[in-house]
Amino acid sequence: MISDITFGQYFPAESPLHRIDPRAKLILMIAYIVLIFIGNNFVSLALSVAFLAFIIIISKIPARMVLKSVKPIIPIIIFTSILNIFYIKGGKLLVSWGIINIYTQGVYTAIFVVLRIAMLIVGSSMLTYTTTPTALTDGLERLLSPLSKIGVKVHDLAMMMTIALRFIPTLIEETDKIMSAQKARGADLESGNLLQRIKALIPILIPLFVSSFRRAYDLAVAMECRCYKGGKGRTRMKILHMGAVDYISFAVMAIVIAAIITLNILLPKVI
Repeated sequence: MISDITFGQYFPAESPLHRIDPRAKLILMIAYIVLIFIGNNFVSLALSVAFLAFIIIISKIPARMVLKSVKPIIPIIIFTSILNIFYIKGGKLLVSWGIINIYTQGVYTAIFVVLRIAMLIVGSSMLTYTTTPTALTDGLERLLSPLSKIGVKVHDLAMMMTIALRFIPTLIEETDKIMSAQKARGADLESGNLLQRIKALIPILIPLFVSSFRRAYDLAVAMECRCYKGGKGRTRMKILHMGAVDYISFAVMAIVIAAIITLNILLPKVI
C-alpha cells in the first residue's frame, strides 16, 4: 500500500500539459477544483469526468500510474459512500429492511461524493506529475509575490512547501524499506486488533523520524554550504513566460466551466 502512493512524484514526458507555465497550472488547478464541485446533475458530472480523462490522455502519463494515486484512499471513499447511502434521506425509497432504509437521494449523493473525491485526488496528482519541484517553486513564488509587499516571506514559504512536496516520495520509499526490514526480523504489522497494530507501528515511526531529521539536517548543511540566504537578490536560470499553450488552456477551462454552469441551469438538480 505504501508503494502505491504516487502523490508528489514527477513523471517526465513531452506533452502539452508539461509545457504549460507552472503559474498557469496552479491557477487552472484552483479552477478545476471549482469545476468539480459546481456540477449538480449527472450530465455535468459526466462532463467533469470526461474533461479529466482528456487531461490524462494529453499528459501522456500511464493510466496505471494515475490509478495508483486513487488506490490509497479507496477505504475512505468506501466509508464515505456508505455513510451517504444509509444516512441521507430523500427521494424514492429503494430498500427497506429493519432500520436500514436506502433512498435514491442517498445513492445519488454517494455517487457524486465518490467521483468528486477521486477526481480531486487525480487532478491534484496531475499537477505534480507534470511539474518539476523547481518549476513549482518558481510558479508559486511568482503568484504569491504581491504578498511580499506586506511583509510575507513568499520565497521561504514557497521553498518550504516545495521541499515538503519533494520529500514525500523519499519518505514513502524510506517507510517501505523500514517496514520490509521489520518484517524480515519477524515483526507482525498486519494482524491483531487496532491497539496491537498501533503498537506495531512504533518500530517503524522511530527510525523514520530519525531518518527524516537526519535528511533535514543534511539538507540544511548543504544549503548553508552553498551560501543560500533566501530569495532576496537571487536570480533565476529560467524566466517564466506565458505562451500560447497557457492562454489556450485558460480558454478551454473557461469553456468547460461555462458549459457546466449552463447544464446546471437547464437540467434539474440532483444533489
